[in-house]
Amino acid sequence: MKSLTFALILLLLPSVVLAQSKSVLIEDLTWTEVRDAIAAGKTTAIYYAASTEQNDIFIAHYAAQRIAEELGNALVYPTMPYAIAGDPIKKTGHMRFPGTVSVLEETFGAVARDVALSAIAAGFKNVALMGDHGGGQQTLKKVAEVLNAEWSPKGVHVYHISDLYFKEKEQMKEYLTKRNMAIDQHAGIDDTSEVMFVDKENKWVRKDKLAPDDGKMGVIGDPTQASIELGKMFVEFKIKNAVTQIRSLTADKK
Repeated sequence: MKSLTFALILLLLPSVVLAQSKSVLIEDLTWTEVRDAIAAGKTTAIYYAASTEQNDIFIAHYAAQRIAEELGNALVYPTMPYAIAGDPIKKTGHMRFPGTVSVLEETFGAVARDVALSAIAAGFKNVALMGDHGGGQQTLKKVAEVLNAEWSPKGVHVYHISDLYFKEKEQMKEYLTKRNMAIDQHAGIDDTSEVMFVDKENKWVRKDKLAPDDGKMGVIGDPTQASIELGKMFVEFKIKNAVTQIRSLTADKK
């Protein structure tokens, strides 16, 4: 019986290894699998910054993987969980709410820079910096511009993928305006719907607690109008926008 069990394990092992190595998430791969994936054509690295406040980390985990899968030539570095979210001493911005984590702009930019340089050291030819939080977009843009100026003469490029955030917001506003729905600015229809969509186990959204903006809860909008269907549409906007922009920027790059 033991020998039969061992034989079955040996038969199953290759398929297990193969399944693991197909992941686009660097956190799932060994360093040799990352090396081999780059050599085989995974030449774009994705750095996705989220935030630890009301919602962005969940959306970021989902969208980053989908973007890489759609591109077909990309791998994803672990999601950056922290963003510029207010002053922790003065308790401004999202720092009014327990559980929020805020980092200085300098810290936020330094992490993005260091991860991008790590991706370059690994052999990636294109590094895409993007974020699902309003605070830090200009910082990511600045980091990308500085690194791209330094590395593009060497055949390596670093880009800020702004369409993921800004273009989706415009698409969302247009859609909601046409239907006379509350425009989402934070934790309203857009954000809540997106979390509902990626929340496959139905554990992140407290639906009985959803309420319109009262100026006290960090909501600017009306999450009571949120739905899984809207979330799917808005998340797909993000993914399509990012993939389209990355492909456009890297069209003549390998």
